[in-house]
Amino acid sequence: MKTINRKTRARTSKCLHYKGYAGSLEFSEEDSVFHGRVIGIKLMISFEGESVTAITEDFRNAVDEYLDFCAENNVKPEKPFKGSFNVRIGSELHSKAALSAQTQGISLNSFVEEAIKQYVNL
Repeated sequence: MKTINRKTRARTSKCLHYKGYAGSLEFSEEDSVFHGRVIGIKLMISFEGESVTAITEDFRNAVDEYLDFCAENNVKPEKPFKGSFNVRIGSELHSKAALSAQTQGISLNSFVEEAIKQYVNL
């Protein structure tokens, strides 16, 4: 049995990235194929491939085809992850976050942004 040193192993991504768009990655054992869809936009854009290279190529082609379609039809492409979202949290946590932000002299938005950056290791 091969041992993997987790500290030196390259981190694997669960998403593909291209031109500001992200694509999900899933594997169908039944069909022996990778598949995914562009995430963060309303339009359903899917892609697939039988290898990592193939799915990466199909994802990029799908994004390029979407952008070409938008350009040809004078349609503004959807932008994923615009930088704003609504969060619903309990009133006690909201209060503690707001007070902590105020004591640090920053806005609640900046406080939440910093907390998310720390959580996702940015």
